[in-house]
Amino acid sequence: MMPFGYNGKILHVDLTQGAWHIEEPDEKWYRTYMGGSNFISYYLLKELPAGIDPLSAENILVFACSVVTGAPLSGFNRYMVGAKSPLTGGFAETEAGGYWGPEFKFAGFDALVVHGRAAKPVYLWIKDGAVEIKDAAGLWGLDNWQTLERLEAELEDTRIRVVSIGPAGERLVRYACLQNDLEHYNGRTGMGAVMGSKNLKAVAVRGTQKLQLADPDKVKEIARWHNERIKTHPPNVGLTKFGTTGLVKGINDGGFLPTRNFKEGVFEGADKLAAPAYHETIFHSNSTCWACAVRCKRRVELKHEKYPLDKRFGGAEYEALAALGSMLAIDNLPAVARGNQICNLQGLDVVSTGAVIAFAMECFENGILTEADTGGRTLRYGDADAMIWLIEQIANRSGLGDVLAEGVKRASEKIGRGSEKFAFHIKGQELAFHDGRGKTGMAMGFALSPTGADHIETPHDVAFQGEGVSKLYPMGLYDPVDPLKTDEAKMRFFFIGQKAWGINNILNLCNFTSVPIHAMTFGRLVEAVGAVTGWDVSLYELLQATERSNVMARLFNNRQGFTPKDDTLISRWFEEMPGGPLKGKRIDPATFRELVALYYDMSGWDREGRPTRGKLVELGLHWLL
Repeated sequence: MMPFGYNGKILHVDLTQGAWHIEEPDEKWYRTYMGGSNFISYYLLKELPAGIDPLSAENILVFACSVVTGAPLSGFNRYMVGAKSPLTGGFAETEAGGYWGPEFKFAGFDALVVHGRAAKPVYLWIKDGAVEIKDAAGLWGLDNWQTLERLEAELEDTRIRVVSIGPAGERLVRYACLQNDLEHYNGRTGMGAVMGSKNLKAVAVRGTQKLQLADPDKVKEIARWHNERIKTHPPNVGLTKFGTTGLVKGINDGGFLPTRNFKEGVFEGADKLAAPAYHETIFHSNSTCWACAVRCKRRVELKHEKYPLDKRFGGAEYEALAALGSMLAIDNLPAVARGNQICNLQGLDVVSTGAVIAFAMECFENGILTEADTGGRTLRYGDADAMIWLIEQIANRSGLGDVLAEGVKRASEKIGRGSEKFAFHIKGQELAFHDGRGKTGMAMGFALSPTGADHIETPHDVAFQGEGVSKLYPMGLYDPVDPLKTDEAKMRFFFIGQKAWGINNILNLCNFTSVPIHAMTFGRLVEAVGAVTGWDVSLYELLQATERSNVMARLFNNRQGFTPKDDTLISRWFEEMPGGPLKGKRIDPATFRELVALYYDMSGWDREGRPTRGKLVELGLHWLL
C-alpha cells in the first residue's frame, strides 16, 4: 500500500564512517509511533546504553517529523530534535517551526538519525533523496546568519532550508540551540551542544517532491475552515496582532511574571517591555511558518548606536522578554531585543541564558560572586550592558562565561559558597518563565516533564479555565478548576490535559493553532489526521500514542538513574510570594509530594515512578520489558 502523509523512509547517517543508509519501517510502526517525540524516544531506547556521555560519539541525534508534517494546514509544520541531554543527562527533545520540517519531508524522509562523530567539521546536504556529507571547515566559527549565507552561495540555491548551530554549539555550551531560517529555534535541552560534539555544523535540505494526501479535498476543506476560525478565535487573533509579546502585561497583572530570578512576580518595568511599547518602538512586521495563517512571529528593526536590530534575525518573543527583561530587572527594550538577537546568531537558548545570568546577578548581589570572579565587572540587576557582556562571555566560553555555559546546576557546583540557593532548575534544566505559584498546573508539568522544566511539554493553566474548557469536553473534562489551587481536581485536569497537549508533540503541531487552547478542535484534528494518512484514526488512538511518548521518555530517564526526587519544584515556589496580587501565595511541599504520588498511581507507575509491566503491555511496548 502506498503511504499517505509520510515517505516510509528513515535516514541514518554515520559520521564516524562517513556512510548512510535508509530504514523503511512498515505502516504499523508509523501508526504506532506517528512521529515527533515518539520517534525520538524509540531510537534513544533502542540505540543508547545507559550512562553514556551525552557529548560523546555514542550519543545519537534524532531529527523527527511526523506522519502529517508538511500537510497544507496551519500549524502542521514543526519538527523535533532529540538526544540524551548534555544539560540534564536525561531525555531531551526540542521543537521548532519554520520551513525546515516540511522541506525535509519533501526531500523524501520522515526522520534523520545521526550516529557517531565526524573527524572534522561537516554538514549534510539532502536533496530529493540524495545525501552528501560535505566539508564544513569554512563554516566552523561562523554565526547562524553567516552560515546560511555561505551555504546558499556554495550550493547555488537560495531556496534551501538550513538548520545550523552557531559558535555556542561548537564550543559545547550545554544549552546551545539549533536554528533554522534565522528566526526559528530548537531551544531547550542543549541539542546545539550535541550537534557540535559531532562536528556537524548544519543540515541543508531541498525537496521538490509533493506530499501524497489520502483525501486532498478533505484536507483543503479543513484548511479553509481552520484558517477562517483563526481569524476570529480570540487567542489566535491576539497572537496575530501581538505574537507572544501580548503575554507580558497579562502575566504581570496576574502577579506571576518571573522577576529577579523568581524572587518576585511583578516587574515595575513591565509596561516598557509589553506589546504596546514593543510595537511603538522596535516592531517591523509579522512573520510566519510554512502554510500557517496565524503569523505570530515578530520581526524587529531599530537603528541604534548601542543596540541595533536587524529584521532578518526575527524578534524577541515572550520568553526572551522575560529572560533578558523581568528576570534581570531590565526594562530597556532595545537592549533586551539586542541581547536576544545575539543569542540567536550565536546559537544560545535564550531561556537558559537569561536564567544563568539571573543566577549570576543574584550571586553577585549577595557577595557570592565578586569582581575577582568577573574580571572587575559588576553584575547588578537592571544593568543592560552587563547582560549583553555576559551573553558574549557565555557564547565564547570566556572567563565567568565558561562556568555559566555549564548551566546553573553545574555552575553552582563549581562556584560553591552557597550559590546553590539561587540555582533554579528542574532535572538540571533552567525554568521557562511561568511562576508556578500563579500557574499550579504548569508547575506540575515542570516537575513531571521528562526534559526538565519546559513550557512546551505541559498544558498551560488557561486551558483549565473559563469557556475554553468546552474544548476539553471530548476528554471528559467539563468544569473549570481554580488556577491557583493545587489539589486532586487540578491533578485530574493536568493528567488528562497532558495527554491532550502531548498530541502536538507526537504529530509536530504548533500549540498556537491546535487544542486545547487554540482554533483547531479535537474533532477536526482527528478528521485531518485521517484525511492526510487515510487511516480510520480516533481520538483514543492519538491519546494512546501520546501516552506511549510519555512512558518511553520516562523509561529512558529511569535507565539514566532518575528517581522521584527529580520530580520536584524549585525551593522559591515553596516560599510565599512577597508582594503583588499573589502576595502570600505558595505551593505547599507536602501537598505537592502527595499529588506527584497520585500522578504515579493515575499513570500506572509504581511508587518509584517506573511504568509497570501492565502499563507497557497496555501500550504495546512489550519490546521494552
